Amino acid sequence: MEERKHVDSPHAARDVTEHVGYRLKRAAAALRGAMDRALREHGLTVPQYACLELLDERPGLSNAELARGAFVTRQSMNVVLRGLQDAGLISRPATTDHGRALPAHLTAEGRSRLDAARSAVYAIERRMVEAVPQRRLAVLLADLDSMAGALGG
Repeated sequence: MEERKHVDSPHAARDVTEHVGYRLKRAAAALRGAMDRALREHGLTVPQYACLELLDERPGLSNAELARGAFVTRQSMNVVLRGLQDAGLISRPATTDHGRALPAHLTAEGRSRLDAARSAVYAIERRMVEAVPQRRLAVLLADLDSMAGALGG
C-alpha cells in the first residue's frame, strides 16, 4: 500500500469544503445556475448575455476582445457571435478595412433584449449582494480582486 504524503493546507480547514477555492467555485456555480435559468426566459445564454453587455458598454469590440471579456475562448465567441447575429441581436460587417477583426454592434432588438435580460440578472446580483452586510461589500470586492491578481488574472 502506497503511503500518502502529507501536504499542509494553506489555511485552517477541516476538509475540502472549507477551502477558499471550493467556496468560490460553489458561489460561481450557484450564480451560473441562477443566471442560466433567468436568461433562458429571454432566449439567451450566459456568454451571449455577457457579449451583449460588453457591446453595450464598448460598441465595436472585436471577437478577441469579447472573448476575453466574457471568459470564453475565441472559438466559443465565434459561435456566440454567429448565434447573436442570426437572431438579429448584433450586426457585423461582412468585411473590414483593417485586419481580420469584424467589429460588432448591438441592433435595436439586441438592445431591447439586453434591457429585459439585464433586469433579471441584476435581480440575481441584488440577492447575492443582500446576503453580505453592506459595510463588508467593498472589502469583499477588493479581496476578490486581490485573489484574482495574486493568480495573474
